[in-house]
Parts: sequence; C-alpha cells; structure tokens
Amino acid sequence: MKAKVLKTVREYKVALAYIERLMDQSTPDEAELDLWSLLVENYEEAHFPIAKPDPVEAIRFRLEQSNSKPADLLPYLGTKSRVSEVLSGKRPLSLAMIRSLHHGLKIPAEILIEAPTRSAKLPHPSRRTIRAPIAK
Repeated sequence: MKAKVLKTVREYKVALAYIERLMDQSTPDEAELDLWSLLVENYEEAHFPIAKPDPVEAIRFRLEQSNSKPADLLPYLGTKSRVSEVLSGKRPLSLAMIRSLHHGLKIPAEILIEAPTRSAKLPHPSRRTIRAPIAK
C-alpha cells in the first residue's frame, strides 16, 4: 500500500485497517508501521482535537493519581479555605498558586493558566453587586 497524507474518513479507516494488518504480522516492518502510525496521528490531530482540561479537573486528577486528599494541597495553596474555594471553582488560581502546583505536582503550567470551563465561573471583578435597602 502506498503511503500518502490522509484527507478523508475513508482513507483514515483504510489506514487503520492496514496498521492492524501490519501489527498482526509475526515480524511487522517497523518503518512501515511507524510511517502509517504518523499518518493516522496527523489525521486524528487535525480532525479529532482534544481540548485542554479544566485546571481544577487537572488538579483533582493529579490528586487521584497520587492517592492524595485535598488537604495535601495545603503546601501549594495555603489554607484549607483556599483549597476548598479553588476546588469548588469559587476562587481562581493566582500566579503564585500556579507556580507552586506546577513545580510541586508537575501539572503543566499551560493547563493551570487556562480559564475554568465549569458553569460556575467566577464573576468579573468589575461586576459588583449593589444591594439597595428594602423599602418599608
């Protein structure tokens, strides 16, 4: 089969089937397998992009990976209330928190600086709630 840049779903599916046939061989041609894997990867990156995770979800995932608890975030975020506010989406990560989480938990900084994707986004600082007194 001749290698070429994959442009259609049909070409993509044919390439996947070809890779499967190569892998089923007792001694697959590694160069051929590498080439076709790159072609499929290129197609998938262009047609099935993966969104960056939400910063809070990334922190939760890292906690889960390391069998840690929210209390283990105290060295990175400061106080119990701050940990709670960050994990609930009520407080954005500060630059200091991002640096600390990046260095301490090895969470990529580019994920931590992303805006939260949660529905409970923080209000913009310029939007202040003005409470008028209730008329009697």
